[in-house]
Amino acid sequence: MKRSNRLVLLVGVFLAIVAFIGIFVVLGTGERPSDTPTVPTELPTVIATQDIPLGTAIRADQVTTEIKAVEARDVDAFGDTSQVIGKIVRQPVTAGAAITATTLSGGQQGQILDIQCPPTQRCMAVQVDQVSGVGTVIKTGDYVDMVVGFNVAVLSPDQAGTGFQVVPGIDGTTVKLILQGLQVMGTLLPPTTAAPPPAEGQPAPSPGTVLSGQQEIVILSVSAQQAEVIKFAQLKASEPPSGITLVLRSASDFIDPTTNLPFPNGPVPDTTSGIIFRVLVEEYGVLPPNIIEVVLPTPEAP
Repeated sequence: MKRSNRLVLLVGVFLAIVAFIGIFVVLGTGERPSDTPTVPTELPTVIATQDIPLGTAIRADQVTTEIKAVEARDVDAFGDTSQVIGKIVRQPVTAGAAITATTLSGGQQGQILDIQCPPTQRCMAVQVDQVSGVGTVIKTGDYVDMVVGFNVAVLSPDQAGTGFQVVPGIDGTTVKLILQGLQVMGTLLPPTTAAPPPAEGQPAPSPGTVLSGQQEIVILSVSAQQAEVIKFAQLKASEPPSGITLVLRSASDFIDPTTNLPFPNGPVPDTTSGIIFRVLVEEYGVLPPNIIEVVLPTPEAP
């Protein structure tokens, strides 16, 4: 091999080595991709496209999504409409407002910070317990009916004609569903006390409902006449704690299927008969008790 060819070969090898070292230096000192995820500055946010009344289920045509800056977005806002469609709103929503977790929960259960009483209506509190208040799980926006029971004493003039006496042996119990379609504007529950930890070596108690007779205050939207009816029931009805039982209704009962809007005056009230013992015997086949007549001998004159 000629000397000039060997020189060219050595120069080529030298240049290749220099190029390799240069590439290694450049790659070794370049910036590597960061393992820290990029924090988004914008997020999709579910927005109401129209007013959504309290106590109604969210429809697909009532919501959309908009991209909002993170700092201009509620921390508990939803990012996809599928997360809210069909859920009951526990706060009235105006068009353009974001749908948040608080919208669907009404805030912390059993607390009231503010009540927006509907125009021309009155907001009135009633007290119920776990039996008379549907387990004390009634929530803001729910619709309820009210049932009361009275134990009426039957009176007759006394023999002297100066007063009245109770007629014995007559059952004066009467029950009636007196008010229908009352909307709940808020609820109050007593503060919960944390259960003590189990003793060493003892299993933890299983979660479940404690039948403690817990009380609940339910704030109802009522008319002036309904307020008088409720007050009478609170004073005279026979069942504790206030003689009132609330019955939970379906929210769909109060939505017009044609317009998808709440009925202006609520649905047509159901007609009920009221219940006394005679109605149970005549219409429900309850057997009346046998009446036994006891004839006592006439005492002899002394």
